[in-house]
Amino acid sequence: MFTHSSQRHPDGAAYFGPGLSSSQKTVITNEPEENMIITAAIGSDGTLRLDRAVSAGGRGLHGVTANAGNTGVDGLFSQGSIQTSAKANVLATVNSGSNTVSLFSIDPRKPTNITPLGYPVSSEGEFPSSLAFNADGSRLCVLNGGMVNGVLCYTVDKTLGLVPIPNTLRSLGFNQTTPANGPPGSVSDIAFSEDGRTLLVSYKGTATAPGYLAAWDVQADGSLSAQHREIALAQGGMVAFSLTPIPQQNAFFVADPGVGYDIVDLSGKKRDAATAVNGQMATCWSAYSSKTGTYFAIDVGANTIREVQLDGNLKGSIVGSYPLAAGTSPLDSEVATIRGKDYLYVLGANATSVEVFALNGPGKAKQIATVNVSGPARSVGIPIHGANLQGMATYVSGYW
Repeated sequence: MFTHSSQRHPDGAAYFGPGLSSSQKTVITNEPEENMIITAAIGSDGTLRLDRAVSAGGRGLHGVTANAGNTGVDGLFSQGSIQTSAKANVLATVNSGSNTVSLFSIDPRKPTNITPLGYPVSSEGEFPSSLAFNADGSRLCVLNGGMVNGVLCYTVDKTLGLVPIPNTLRSLGFNQTTPANGPPGSVSDIAFSEDGRTLLVSYKGTATAPGYLAAWDVQADGSLSAQHREIALAQGGMVAFSLTPIPQQNAFFVADPGVGYDIVDLSGKKRDAATAVNGQMATCWSAYSSKTGTYFAIDVGANTIREVQLDGNLKGSIVGSYPLAAGTSPLDSEVATIRGKDYLYVLGANATSVEVFALNGPGKAKQIATVNVSGPARSVGIPIHGANLQGMATYVSGYW
């Protein structure tokens, strides 16, 4: 059950709902009445202990789908709705129903303790759905996916909170609504390139036109180029969803629910690829493990996690497949390194759970826990609905 305080020092934390994670994990509830950050402490063995719920300072909002109205899982059609920076000891979340972004400081000695920095600030658009910190956590950018869509970046100020950076409000110009209609025709993720010189957004595309990445040049002062350029997916690529950097390669692993996954290579080495995955139904989210050197592609339609290994030419092969219980509906995922070992945390939205895997080596992931979120939350009066739960972020303190 949730506790209001604890003297234990966890190894990390996790955050979800929009949500969060000495170590910690978090998610966010994305509820329309009030968006809450759910925090959980990560123990030395990678397991979770739900700790507390903190108001995100705004409201959630659910997108509209053709088949399910606004009742299906993945209400934001996105990855990255809640993010942390371990270097800056901060956490940020979107409030999609308030068109705001909130910033919190993280106590590195007890990471489930998060404190607002400044006030929630306008996203200067509608239906904010994804966030990205730069490498040192000094800047944050938000992706708006509603009728007023595009990006905006902020300076992270430890006293004032988020301060808009001049010349970073940039429009994408998509024909959208608020809340957004999707998943087709909606945006998904925002990320900096590894060198910090490019800001990228993934656009899913439509039934008649494939998705692509929109890219802006980032100047030394943080400002963005006036116009974005479009980066096409490799032939056969269909729907650009997640953006997971491939370390030291200037490339991205992109989950693609149309085929499986794509490689987008920005290095000029022409290693772009679209890879079809047999049996995949809706592979939308992804995460990377530095210890195993592999990528985890989350298939919400098949309730399956697939582990992908890339060779030196960024050609991928599946080295593991991990089915979850029917009806889990896995969405956002994150990897945390705890005392030299990696663990994968996956939000099971429909099951209102977090699925925990120990990553014992390439192709050797083992599920070690399922953590129920809704029961403990409802016991203290916090509404949780699987259709709204979103996001996954972790934080590991340098103290441990």
